[in-house]
Amino acid sequence: MSSGTRAAFDDPEILERFADLVVKTAANLQPGQLLSIGSEIGKETVTRALAAAGYRHGAKFVDVSYFDLHVKRARLQYAADDTLDYVPPWYGERILELGKARAARIGLTGPAHPGLLSDLDPARIGRDQLPAVRETGKVVNERTTNWTAVPCPTRPWAELVHPELDPEDAWVKLCEEILHVCRLDTEDPIAAWSARAETLVGAAGRVTERRFDALRFVGPGTDLTVGLLPTSKFLAARFETVDGIVHLPNLPSEEVFTSPDPTRAEGVVRATKPLVLGGSIIRGLEVEFRGGRAVRIDAEENAEVLRSYAARDEHADRLGEAALVDGDGRIGALDTVFFDTLLDENAASHIALGHAYEMCVDEADVPKVNDSTIHVDFMIGSPEVRVLGLDATGTETPVLVDGAWQV
Repeated sequence: MSSGTRAAFDDPEILERFADLVVKTAANLQPGQLLSIGSEIGKETVTRALAAAGYRHGAKFVDVSYFDLHVKRARLQYAADDTLDYVPPWYGERILELGKARAARIGLTGPAHPGLLSDLDPARIGRDQLPAVRETGKVVNERTTNWTAVPCPTRPWAELVHPELDPEDAWVKLCEEILHVCRLDTEDPIAAWSARAETLVGAAGRVTERRFDALRFVGPGTDLTVGLLPTSKFLAARFETVDGIVHLPNLPSEEVFTSPDPTRAEGVVRATKPLVLGGSIIRGLEVEFRGGRAVRIDAEENAEVLRSYAARDEHADRLGEAALVDGDGRIGALDTVFFDTLLDENAASHIALGHAYEMCVDEADVPKVNDSTIHVDFMIGSPEVRVLGLDATGTETPVLVDGAWQV
């Protein structure tokens, strides 16, 4: 990093180091590959740095797709109600074509325009889920692209996260936090990520070996049991495409996750961090499950947004993911609410309504996993939330207690 400067993304050297880490280590772009970047208006500087890194590292072509939340706002304000579910077919065809081309993909997270939709009808917001498209889940399950999602700092996001600071200080602090959680403040971030991935992959293997019948989350306001499938296996940090390209699906990535039995979830769970969904912030979320379905979704703010997502199709109110996060990651230790699912979900254990990852089960159980059109993660973990593994008789074994692995 440049000496004498604060570690903000205005520094060209910092920006280049970040872009190189994302392109070569996280996405693991191969020479001659296509590189797709999913971005948003307001994130142009980082997007261009990633594109330049892509070409430096041998991309055949860099294809950038910008989403404009202001245009989405106009649709939500004025479009006929019965058109809000419509997604042009070429949106899905595009991601399928990237899979056929064996492309590399990078998605940028973090709000560029926080609060832009806050005055609109939450039910209408839940109807329009763009820029997310269901074909992305198909491509991920087929493992045809090496992909990653990474945080992109913006000044409006910085002011949301650190409202107590002067805007310029908030910007620098958010940038420094992102560089820290991405391990770019270490001498060798590639080695640091390799070591962390080994730790998480090892934990995933040990939890898988126990062949638990279910996981139980117990903490303040939470007592939820999530059933597992006979072949549910836990994965972490490191994916591999069908062509053998190893990549990090998230940067940063601190989770160990699996695809649960969508018919078996019982109890009540209280979110431990806010959820940003469809441009809205859902605070104080509480969900009750019976027979695998979310039968009650309440929140202090914007519950109707998640209710609309959960009503999207017949499986949208069932679980598609259960993920465990230990206390050794860098995100949780900051005790910062980022209002960004990528960062917040890697700070705490979480579950997701909707689409499941087929790679987390053997072929016999693929037809049983959730195939919803949505996938919505929300955070339910904290040092006060214990995770227990249950065998078929109901005997409980500690798995994650006080943020430490017990298996």
